[in-house]
Amino acid sequence: MNHTTLLQVDGLSRFYGPLQAVKNISFAVRQGEVLGFLGPNGAGKTTTMQMLTGNLAPSQGRITVAGHDLLEDPRAAKAAIGYLPEQPPVYRDLTVDEYLDYCAALNRIARGQRRAARDAAKEKCGLTDVGRRLIGNLSKGYQQRVGIAQAIIHLPPVIILDEPTAGLDPIQIREIRHLVRELGKEHSVILSTHILTEVQTVCNHVQIINKGELVLNVSSDELAQRMQSSVLTLRFRNAADPAAIAKLAGVKNVETADGGSLRVYHEPSADPTEALVKLCVERNWGLAALIPQRASLEDIFLELTKDDGVPTETAATHMDVQVPREAGSGEPP
Repeated sequence: MNHTTLLQVDGLSRFYGPLQAVKNISFAVRQGEVLGFLGPNGAGKTTTMQMLTGNLAPSQGRITVAGHDLLEDPRAAKAAIGYLPEQPPVYRDLTVDEYLDYCAALNRIARGQRRAARDAAKEKCGLTDVGRRLIGNLSKGYQQRVGIAQAIIHLPPVIILDEPTAGLDPIQIREIRHLVRELGKEHSVILSTHILTEVQTVCNHVQIINKGELVLNVSSDELAQRMQSSVLTLRFRNAADPAAIAKLAGVKNVETADGGSLRVYHEPSADPTEALVKLCVERNWGLAALIPQRASLEDIFLELTKDDGVPTETAATHMDVQVPREAGSGEPP
């Protein structure tokens, strides 16, 4: 399926003084694609999301939204984005209908079309029966739904959702995931989440950012192939040498697991079991257990984001940085 690229990111970087929080990342999101955007705390994910939504200027690089350069034509580019921050930007003293009418006006929906836009957003987000209720009296889950409704009310080509299922019950989570999949049929959707099963359930493309760099950028099919990468869990009676195991053919990585056991990641086509057993006998490690497994998305995530230093973004969050923001687009018409 050949869909139009609705979001293009080229060579994106962001510096906070001498600290580089995002390091020359590039990717594209096409129409009909739901991109799962993952990363540990302090990896540069929040900074990237702020740049994509026009809330933070990049130090280097270019962002194009639906054909509009975000720096050269910010008004048109931002009009093509629907954004749900991690904390929904709702007004608790307004009713759902009043708030969505206000959002429709902010997004320059013609006055005669606002009610239809509001009703459509409410229906998609399961808010039809709560239009006259104060947002402040709604549960956290329903407030989250209102936040999603404001992001999609103007039917933007690009929709960016930051933790959209946070605080929802299992039934609501299923409904929101269904909504995201439906939105992904006609729009480009970026879904930032810490729930790895959500990525596997909803997304057809996956990115992982770590220390400001993209360490994984694959389609769901490529991810499934990568998850076929096998894992061996080993336990020994005597101390083993991980470095020696890492040198075996086909071994990609060796890490220490609970109780001093080792996890050996290897290529599916190059099973090192026979060589491992031989090495254990030669070194007198006393192999007590060898358990074959399959790599999960969690395994891949942990393998790619091992913490061997200070997270890139952590220091930036403690710096007193003043970032100029563009003026708003004006009062509602």
